[in-house]
Amino acid sequence: MTNCAACRCYTQAMEIIYADSLFISNLLADYLLCLCSARLCALPLRRGRYFLAALLGAAYSVAVFLPGFGFLANPGWKAAFAALIALAAFSGQPRALRCAGMFLVLSAALGGALWALELNFVYIRLDMRLFAVCFLLAYGALRLVFSASAAVSGHSVARLEIHMFQRSCRLSALMDSGNCLSDPISGAPVAIVSPNALKGLFGEAAGLLEISDPVELLRSAAAFPELTGRLRLIPFSALGGGGLLPVFKPDLLLIDGREDKDRLVALSSRCTGPGYDGIV
Repeated sequence: MTNCAACRCYTQAMEIIYADSLFISNLLADYLLCLCSARLCALPLRRGRYFLAALLGAAYSVAVFLPGFGFLANPGWKAAFAALIALAAFSGQPRALRCAGMFLVLSAALGGALWALELNFVYIRLDMRLFAVCFLLAYGALRLVFSASAAVSGHSVARLEIHMFQRSCRLSALMDSGNCLSDPISGAPVAIVSPNALKGLFGEAAGLLEISDPVELLRSAAAFPELTGRLRLIPFSALGGGGLLPVFKPDLLLIDGREDKDRLVALSSRCTGPGYDGIV
């Protein structure tokens, strides 16, 4: 655990530290911290990466007590390893810095809960039951804050999974009942997604997503045979004006795990915000 709450509880009592117990407890703590940070930031989950990041944190927690490695307990090294864990868990994902900050906040909340218990009971032995209670309290408090924020905005967030060309990408999208965009030809509903969230889907053609002009984007797409017949333009109107949006039909589109066979995907850099990279 990056805040070394478990380490502190063990050392204050000057009892024997069992490396396996310390490793497992910190592995579980860091994994849950990464997982919950991603959930609170409405990110598509990368459980394998969170586990690898947790392994790094667990190894650090044990290394602190090895002969000759006591210097790792210094605040500077703690901050460095916290940054490494956050980097391993969230690098390359949307809002990586926001998620890293949430990881640190949630970690501090958990450490604060354990410290509060120490102040009231002088000494506590950190076992899995106590850890679970403290973790749930810390996570629950932050969850309430973020749920209240979502309620004020009046929107919920859905998880989109888009497949095309044997590639896929996952992102969070705002459920907006005011999104009435549809294909004028087929009448199919349209999900609007930030181009930056689709770079992994387009592969070698990802450079097209940097083009802001929809007509120029469509013209440049002709250089990629796999996009032939995939991209076209549809008109849109909004409070700020109207124009054209590039759209495509994915091979598969899942919204919260449920297939949506008819929906098209449009590209727009204006549909991103805190916790989401698209609008449904």
